[in-house]
Amino acid sequence: MATMPPQRTVLQRMFARKSIAQVQRETATSELKRTLGKWNLLLLGVGCIIGAGIFVRTGSAAALHAGPAVLLSFVVAGIVCAFAGLCYAELSSTLPVSGSAYTYGYTTLGEFVAWIMGALLLLEYGLAASVVAVGWAGYVVSLLADFGLVIPPQFTGPAGYTLMKDGAPVLVNGQTVTTLFNLPAFLICLALAGLLIRGVSESAKVNNAIVAIKVSVLAAFIVVGGLIVLSNFSELVATNWTPFIPENQGEGKFGVDGIMRAASIVFFAYIGFEAVSTAGQEAKNPQKDMPFGILGSLIVCTVIYMLVAAIMTLLVPYSTLNVPDPVAVVVDAFGPTWSWLAKIIKVGAIIGLTSVVLVLMYGQTRIFYTMARDGLLPRVFATVHPRFKTPYINTILVGVLTAVAAGFFDINVLGDMTSVGTLAAFAIVCLSVIYLRRAAPELPRGFSVPLYPVLPVLGILSCAYLIQTVPWDVLKIFLWYMLGAMVVYFLYGMHNSNLQKGEPQDKVADMSEFPAPVGTQP
Repeated sequence: MATMPPQRTVLQRMFARKSIAQVQRETATSELKRTLGKWNLLLLGVGCIIGAGIFVRTGSAAALHAGPAVLLSFVVAGIVCAFAGLCYAELSSTLPVSGSAYTYGYTTLGEFVAWIMGALLLLEYGLAASVVAVGWAGYVVSLLADFGLVIPPQFTGPAGYTLMKDGAPVLVNGQTVTTLFNLPAFLICLALAGLLIRGVSESAKVNNAIVAIKVSVLAAFIVVGGLIVLSNFSELVATNWTPFIPENQGEGKFGVDGIMRAASIVFFAYIGFEAVSTAGQEAKNPQKDMPFGILGSLIVCTVIYMLVAAIMTLLVPYSTLNVPDPVAVVVDAFGPTWSWLAKIIKVGAIIGLTSVVLVLMYGQTRIFYTMARDGLLPRVFATVHPRFKTPYINTILVGVLTAVAAGFFDINVLGDMTSVGTLAAFAIVCLSVIYLRRAAPELPRGFSVPLYPVLPVLGILSCAYLIQTVPWDVLKIFLWYMLGAMVVYFLYGMHNSNLQKGEPQDKVADMSEFPAPVGTQP
């Protein structure tokens, strides 16, 4: 029977930490073999990084903020990710934990920070699923139109927005169209939530096929688009790349400020590289292989992203790319000769995006599950379906939340909220490395961040810088969201936490309790 711990102050309760021994017990069910070499880790990273970001967010970054110079925005975002990635690698090789950054925070900076990290992960996973679902809907609408099937335009966008195409309002019977609801995005979220309730077992073959489809789609886009560009390079540069960096119009529109603002947008395209850091316990030589896998995958993906962005902004005016499906807009510009390829690329994008929505929703349900098992959320979120053995109640909640967000809200606001939440989470991870170095310098570390403490500090500062480039309207929503999360912690989490009540922490779930779905990060 658990005994109540001595009375503590509010601050002591807020910063109560799981012991490293507790975390080790929670993940001691299996011994991981060190079988992954540096090339395995690099390919793992590429497969996890490439996905929704390049298919969805690149267009708005170019159209609204950076113009053709969005290429440079990818470099900036990749460097920021490198700082955070190295910190993730150190934590994953030091703390043998199968969970997420939520558990890193619980072990290093305390329960309140872990709660904040849980709230941020709702943005990184749950809201990101909504962003990808909106992009998925854009490609579906475009593909169906190729076959003469038209969804009423009022049901293809967020509530209260004027429907736009090629930078101009869409007219129906001479009238502009105000969208009411994004029906395809809403339905895909609900459908995948239902699939997750039934349980989706991991399949390496299917997963590899999905990664191959995504990479093949981008490769076809780069090859064909590149040939078209090279056949008329000078004229395209003069038409669409002059000037390469459009004149600064203020408020993050073009110029150097626009490049940095766009970096916070295309940052979304790199979410998922953390998967490399989670493999730290399975790397053959973590000291050398982890930085190679993280930095190598970031470099490869940055080059791919820059090639895609270059072709996009050369073939069509960047001002026409503020759409959920920018790649579809560009492949349509390949011309009638390539209409068959355009359909294939759209199908490939839809398949890839479907898997990303699925795995993001899966990740969010498991974060809720772990927090509920810790007592920080109501126990009902840890309730497992008697037949399907999945946390079905919290899966229903995640499905409804992501569906409503995807159905009613603008993709740019959703994407900015996702980026802000992820950047804040990355900053906390960098801070956790600094804390753990000072608090437990004797811990064995399979990998250590080089140039400590310079790189972790640069990680914190660069994340903070990109956050402040986001419009104040979005930051206000973010701050209200975080304030609400804090209120819930003080009213519920602090009083029901296992750690506060002195209950054994071994009750926390190992993520391997449930099979993972097929797919990758965005």
